[in-house]
Amino acid sequence: MDIDVLRFNNGEDSTNGLLFIDGKFECYTLEDEHRDSKVRGETRIPAGEYDIKLRKEGGFHAKYSKRFSDIHDGMLHIVNVPGFEYILIHAGNTDEHTAGCLLVGDSQENNNLVKDGFIGKSTQAYKRVYKKVIEAINNGEDVVITYTDPYK
Repeated sequence: MDIDVLRFNNGEDSTNGLLFIDGKFECYTLEDEHRDSKVRGETRIPAGEYDIKLRKEGGFHAKYSKRFSDIHDGMLHIVNVPGFEYILIHAGNTDEHTAGCLLVGDSQENNNLVKDGFIGKSTQAYKRVYKKVIEAINNGEDVVITYTDPYK
């Protein structure tokens, strides 16, 4: 499975993007902003290609095991990102809800107008994306996510 994140707008505190699964638009994304020097919990990951694996430990896993008990089988964990650890795909609404992770949602505000950026209907987008990705992982498929920056 191929997941593509096209970052299309850099705000002061966040980055807007589009997420595609196997070439089909799936939802909007929100991340922290670009920085030339990483600030822990306040910087998006570099553009590039990364694998997604399951993370079955940690606070998010415990929380999502309860919150999404009908579908949860581990957090979608973006691995082998140089200089970053525990980068996840999860629900959330503003850049205050992410520490380098990728938030997904079905609506989005222009992050040049809304200070922390805003992504809405995040839970419904997360559940939809999660079901597709977890099915691929459970079927033994490699799941790769590619982040593209048309500009910094």
